Amino acid sequence: MSTWTEALIPDQSGRVVLITGANSGIGLQAARALAEHGAHVVMACRSRPKAEAARDQILAAAPSAQVSLVDLDLTSLAAVQVATAEVIGRFDSLDVLINNAGVMATPHEVTVDGYELQFATNHLGHAALTAHLLPLLLATDASRVVTVSSLAHRFGKIAFDDLQSQRGYRAWRAYGQSKLANLLFTFELQRRLAAAGAGTVAVAAHPGVSDTNLAGSTGGLTGTLMSATKPLAKLFSQSSQMGALPTLRAAVDPAVRGGEYVGPDGFMEQRGHPQVVQASAAANDTAVAARLWDVTVELTGVPFQGLG
Repeated sequence: MSTWTEALIPDQSGRVVLITGANSGIGLQAARALAEHGAHVVMACRSRPKAEAARDQILAAAPSAQVSLVDLDLTSLAAVQVATAEVIGRFDSLDVLINNAGVMATPHEVTVDGYELQFATNHLGHAALTAHLLPLLLATDASRVVTVSSLAHRFGKIAFDDLQSQRGYRAWRAYGQSKLANLLFTFELQRRLAAAGAGTVAVAAHPGVSDTNLAGSTGGLTGTLMSATKPLAKLFSQSSQMGALPTLRAAVDPAVRGGEYVGPDGFMEQRGHPQVVQASAAANDTAVAARLWDVTVELTGVPFQGLG
């Protein structure tokens, strides 16, 4: 694949794209770029004030852009259901779902549903969102589900005997597990879509090392250290606009196929232009993926209609 930039985004007029966590970082940059290319962008965010500010920022740069807001709290499965009902009630098609929102290395916290915060936000909430929206996606020609993972998936391990980190919480271990879950989910979703003969495809992406405010979700001593060293980290990271390119390419490039993983083309995939990259061996473990799928359906209580 050749060097890919925003200039290569095809015309998105008439297409509907929902992006979680679209009020900042790579989510905001992806929302801006897609809106500027004609898509009706649905910004699904937890904070309404932040979402409104982000929407206004996009409209200031592109006054004719179509941007809608939906309140979405991924830490609550009931809230996810409410948000998806709103989307289904407002739109009769969904061309792209971008599962982008996330938290990183947070202090230990349990959600209202009793699940560890990072696993719940980064994986379970997005899996439930995808399942609820699947009928709408399947009814839309050539639709895509793009899930944003991370380089951190490489040190992740799915601890089926302790998914909620109840036997001892380590923030980075929990983060790695959630990001590995993102990839396992994507690849299993693609296998099931293909088996069902669906026109929808599932693709994954990662932003490399990007200068976003994701570290702002990191608390404690780790968060303090990350904030203190942020000026130095800028030397090794890329802008959020560059970090959004893998997500954008995964979402709209006709050359990208279901089950592929898009990330930066630079050294160790830390920065650069987007290309198809390889996930870890753990991410390609089909037995683990199938088991995680079943556990995810059990924990969320949301079946994937039509996929088994």
